[in-house]
Amino acid sequence: MTASSNRPKADQNPAQGLPPSADASCPHNAEWTATKLRWGLAVDEADRDRLLDNAAGCGGTAVEFNPAQ
Repeated sequence: MTASSNRPKADQNPAQGLPPSADASCPHNAEWTATKLRWGLAVDEADRDRLLDNAAGCGGTAVEFNPAQ
């Protein structure tokens, strides 16, 4: 992905758009989820559904995080 192709998606949540490539969308999905978990942030239903749909095709992609203190 190039910076210019990534800029239009900068402020989108998962329900609005994920990277088109599985090589990029699975790590992006995991990072987005880890950030929400780390900071105890809410996830709306549309984002949750999109993340779960995407995760189904991600095999063993792990979500690793440390809770914020």
